[in-house]
Formats: sequence, C-alpha cells, structure tokens
Amino acid sequence: MLTRLATILIFLSTTSAVAAQRPNIVFIMSDDHAVRAVSAYGDSLMPTPNIDRIAANGMRFDRAYVGNSICGPSRATMLTGLHSHANGFYSNEWSGPFDAAQQTLPKLLQTAGYNTAVIGKWHLYSDPVGFDHWEVIHNAFEQGTYYNPEFRSPAGVEKSTGYVAELVTDKAIDWLDSVAEAPTPFFLIYNHKTPHRNWMPGPQELRDWREDAQVPEPDTLLRDLEGLTRARREARMSISGYMTDNDVKLSMSGNLTDSQAALWESAFADGNRAFEQADLSRDEEIRWKYQRYIKTYLASVKSMDREIGRLLDHLEQSGLSDNTIVVYTSDQGFFLGENGWFDKRWMDEVSSRVPLLVQWPRKVEAGSSNEALVQNIDFAPTLLDAAGVQPVRPMHGVSLLPLLLGQQADWQRDLYYHFYENPGFHGVARHYGIHTGRYKLVHYYRNQEWELFDLQTDPAELRNLYGQPGYDELTRELVQRLRALRSQYQVPDEDPQVPWYHGLLIRTVEQLMRLL
Repeated sequence: MLTRLATILIFLSTTSAVAAQRPNIVFIMSDDHAVRAVSAYGDSLMPTPNIDRIAANGMRFDRAYVGNSICGPSRATMLTGLHSHANGFYSNEWSGPFDAAQQTLPKLLQTAGYNTAVIGKWHLYSDPVGFDHWEVIHNAFEQGTYYNPEFRSPAGVEKSTGYVAELVTDKAIDWLDSVAEAPTPFFLIYNHKTPHRNWMPGPQELRDWREDAQVPEPDTLLRDLEGLTRARREARMSISGYMTDNDVKLSMSGNLTDSQAALWESAFADGNRAFEQADLSRDEEIRWKYQRYIKTYLASVKSMDREIGRLLDHLEQSGLSDNTIVVYTSDQGFFLGENGWFDKRWMDEVSSRVPLLVQWPRKVEAGSSNEALVQNIDFAPTLLDAAGVQPVRPMHGVSLLPLLLGQQADWQRDLYYHFYENPGFHGVARHYGIHTGRYKLVHYYRNQEWELFDLQTDPAELRNLYGQPGYDELTRELVQRLRALRSQYQVPDEDPQVPWYHGLLIRTVEQLMRLL
C-alpha cells in the first residue's frame, strides 16, 4: 500500500514539475486595431502605454499580416492555422457556424493538459469547443454592445451592466484566479470587441472628452478615386457617404442606462448643436465627420488599453508573468481615413497589417523587433511549438518560435491573401493576391482587374504599376509566384456558393443603415 502511494506521489510530483515548465499563454486579440493606433510602432495617433508594455518586455513584429481582413474569418484562421478556404469560414455574412469538429489550437492544448478558456468576442456563430471555460459576447450578429452587453456561456445568456472592456477583463481576471494554483498550465484567449464600429469610448474617456481636440488628417482623406480600379471606385466605405449619425454620435446609441445616457449627452451634445447650426461645405463636413470618427475610435482604444494594463498588472501581482507568454494582436487593421475610408477588407497595408507583440520572460529578448514577413496562419503553430505540442494534421502556418528565440535570421517567404465577402455590406470586390515584402500583386478576379504596388517606393499604395511600361517582367514573375502559392495552399478554383437571398438581404440592411 505504501509503495503504491509513493509511486502515485512521485507521478504527481513529476507531472506537476513537467507542467510547471510549460508556459502559460494569454492571447489578447482586439478588433480592427490599426497599427497607426499602437504607439509601440512609433508615428502613432495616440499613446497605448499598456499594450506597449508587451513590446517593451518582448518582441515587436513589424510586418505581421492577416490572410482575410474580416472579423470571423481572421479568428477562424487564428484557431486553426489555416487559410479561410481550408477552415471553411470565409465570411462574416454567409459562412454559417464555424466547424468545431476540425483541429484547433485550443483542442490540441486542452488534450495536452492545458486549462483553456475564451472570454470576450467570439464572432463565429457557434459555441466554443475545446475550452474548459467560455463566456463570449452575445447577440444575433455576434458583435455585442459596448454598454451593458450580454454574455453567452454553457449556463445560457446573461445580461450585464457596465462597459464591455471592463466586464471582459473582470471575467478574465476571475478565471485566472480560479486556475492560478492548478498544477497544469493555462491558455486564455482574452478577446476585446474594441475598437470595432461604432467606436463607443468608456466612461472615463467620455468624462475627458474634448470637442475642440484635433487629430491629424491622413494625406488622402479627400482623395479623388476617379481613375482607380472599378473595385475601388465602387466600394461603399467612404466617410462622406456611408457613416451614419450613430457612427459620428449625432444620434444616441441604444442600450444605455439613464446615467450612461447622461454621460454620453454631456460629452457630445454641445458639439452636435454646433454641427447642426453650421453651414459646412462637403469637404468641411468630411473633415468634421473624420474628427468625430477618429477621436471616438482612439478614445475607445484608450479605454481598452487601460483594461489590458489591468490584466497585465494582475499577472505580475499574482506571480504568473514569469512563466506566461503574452501575445497582443488584432483580427485585422483598419482604414483611419486613408482614401477617405473607414473599415477593412482590403489587402491594403492599413487593412491587412496588424500589430503583433509577444513577451515571454527569459526567452524572448525584451525590447526586440523583427522584420520577418509573418501571418495569422502562424499563430497556432507558434503557440503549439512553445507548449511542446504537435498538431495532428499539418497547418498552413509555420512556427515563429525560432524568430522569437533569436535562432533564425534568414526568413524568405511570400504571403497569400484572399477576401471572399461579396456580395457584402461594404461592396468590396473579391480579390486575392501575393505579398513578397516589397511587392504586392492583387487580382480582383470577378472584375478582371489587377493592382501592382512597390511598397519600397510607394508605402501608401497610391500608384498602381500594373500595365505600366517597364513592369511586364516583374508582373509575370509575381503572377507565377501567386499561382505557386495558390497551389501550395490548394486553393479551389471555384469560390463557395453564396445563398441566393444574400444580395437582397444586404441591400435591405444597407437601406436601413442609411436611414439611421
């Protein structure tokens, strides 16, 4: 009996020691957070001191991208390490629920003994699978509300009172406390809905609101799109034409308590009256809308940054930081007035490039940076590699662990991008393309249009070189490399079918939005 007990104790001790060597993982994903609004990257529109802590304590990736710049598909790629055509989640609007039967990062970590949780935004029209604990923002569009959101969990749907970034952080900290003493490592996906449209700042930012503050305009805010591809001319994402009164806070957002509504009114009422009394030209109105948009966007980021700081403080104060990998990224970038636009979807740098910051004490050099071309298909393989877990089936992505540990300097790679959601709300044409680091070739395959950009001489992607004299040989080379990528990832020649009623539904919703 004593021998058996001793054997069990030795086994448990050994298991705990091995578990202790495996890192905990906190994966933080925001929504639509453009690199220009992360001060760790410099030349930022605002300071993000808490997100910057991750960069200061670890590595900043300067060329990180997504393969499909839209919320649900980007999240599905993060979970699977696969491009959209392989994981089956192509679009927010017509993909159907995420296929939870397939191999995913959380299921692999859970099987390997990790405590797993996802808290916050999910946006995959399904209940999370592979998580020991989950509480996700809930409503029909999987987007939730900034104030007083509902959360869905195995226990059902729960109404809450408060600001979403604060509530998500409260729930994340509560869960961390529940597993802090467990003998097994943990994996937490801590997802913010911020700063997704309609950019509602938290209470503190409403109290601090300054109507007279001005944010620098992008050089292309008033850009004339005539002469560009039809795909760009026909997109429905201009600040002038497609921002609603709700977006620019001329009308009151719903779901607020009386005290929240009073705070909202105190922030915006005076500015609204001044706008309604002004006789603005078209360009002046665009500039006014841009200021309202960008300031509420940035104020929302500030609200989220503070909450991320609260979670990082908790990790440090509870002694968890030393053995915890912390990742910060966004599901995609965002247009912050460039081309006169808002939203995402495009292969453009401002839309497909994302912040990617990783800290891992004593493993990743603090304050380091990396120029390697990386993509969100790499997130799952990297975290599995760090945890010592092998995927059962191959993933499209590759592990970034050698880069993080400073073991690999040579990194040659092309990235594949593919946007499918058309018909879609913003009318962005379907396109796929290749990113080589210097060049970007984009094919709007239903329009039979192409774009070619040299990011070294034209980082803002203002001059389409496709078809221009002197670029024929380069174009042929890039077309061949693009075909090779499509073959490598086994991209089907035919896109998935869109339900017949989808176009009618989109047009109806667009009309309703214009009436808001």
